[in-house]
Parts: sequence; C-alpha cells; structure tokens
Amino acid sequence: MNKKIEEILNTWHKRFEIEDNQYSEFEPSDIEYFVGCMLYNHFRFTKALDTMKTMDLSYDFLESCGEEYDEIKLKIESIELADDLEKLNFLQEFIAESKAKYQQDELYLLDRLDNHIVGIYDRMANDIKVEKVEFVKPESLTRSPNPLLR
Repeated sequence: MNKKIEEILNTWHKRFEIEDNQYSEFEPSDIEYFVGCMLYNHFRFTKALDTMKTMDLSYDFLESCGEEYDEIKLKIESIELADDLEKLNFLQEFIAESKAKYQQDELYLLDRLDNHIVGIYDRMANDIKVEKVEFVKPESLTRSPNPLLR
C-alpha cells in the first residue's frame, strides 16, 4: 500500500481506537471507505456518472475525524497520477487491500465504492458516455474488478 495512505490510515485508526472519538454506528472499515472517497474526489474521474463526480463524506465522520483532517487532505491531494486508468488502478488496489482486512459483514461501504469504480472501468473500456443513470443490480463481484483485464 502507498506510504502516504498507510500513514493516513494509521492516524485515523489510532484516533478512532478511543471510543470517545467514535460516532454512532462507527465501524473500523469506515475509515478505509472515507479515505477511498477522498481519493475518489481528488482523482475527479472523467467517466464518473454526472451524479457521482464526487462522493460526500459523512457529517458524523467529518465531525469526528479531528484536527488531522486538513493534514490528511493535503497528503491525499499530493498524490499525483498520470491518467484516469492509473488513478483507477491505484484506487482499486487500495479498495482490494482494505477489503482484505475485514469480514464480509463489514464491507458494505467498501463494496459500494468498489461498484462505482467497476462502473468507471466499464465506461472507460467501452468508451461509454452516460446519457442517463439506470439503476440496476450489480453483477456479482466474483468477476475481475477491472474489465480492461478480462
């Protein structure tokens, strides 16, 4: 995992070990999810759905993440990658490594983020310009998350 990302995760996991810093319904996997959202927002994917150009961070998380937020945001903004494919691969690797740390019942938010990334891969691979958003049940994620590698 990227050294900056490891530092960010360590900072927030250490902070949220203290129960007084946690918000209601806090799960440790939330930290990886919100870091993933911050990366997603920073990368500004050209093939993201119009309604998904950015992902909102939970108010509860923002209120609880402490003074470290500004420093962490700067670390994330310092990650520079060449193009959308490199950014997608970086984020997909982060998600895969994050998901490996948790049990299936702790992966709801990470799976949700993963589904968005798979959708962007699909649109890139097929050069699709989305005209409208269609809500469909995603395929099983047992397939390769990167359709460019199929």
